[in-house]
Amino acid sequence: MKQFEKSRLWRLVLTAMLIPLAFVAFWPSPVDQPFHGQLAALLNSLHRRGIPTWFNYTFVEASANVALFVPVGVVSSPAFPNWPWWRIGVFGLLISCCMELGQLLFLHDRFPSPIDIVTNTSGAVIGALLAGAAVKRLQARRLPATDL
Repeated sequence: MKQFEKSRLWRLVLTAMLIPLAFVAFWPSPVDQPFHGQLAALLNSLHRRGIPTWFNYTFVEASANVALFVPVGVVSSPAFPNWPWWRIGVFGLLISCCMELGQLLFLHDRFPSPIDIVTNTSGAVIGALLAGAAVKRLQARRLPATDL
């Protein structure tokens, strides 16, 4: 399969990934709302058992935002193979800004946040860096012993 065909396939995968991401972003109410009470109870229980208090709802939410965008960065790397990691970060930033702007304009029960933009973008960058590291590792394994 030629590089262009591979990139096209990865772009289709990326598009397919963005559809559920849009559902999460534009769900009328916060997606964790049904579980907020259980999550608070779990965190309180963990704190009573010695887990540090910095491991709180804000930390969990920020970590979830990073984790949500890591696959975007991973899949964007082969979808746009000539893009450096920082350009994939900008792509993640644009996606995140569109999501937050949409929440601000259209969803009264959602709360757009600059922190979400930062964490989402961070996730895309982490994903791009992980993909780049994986590609370099695979390329190093493919080198014949005489090239070392």
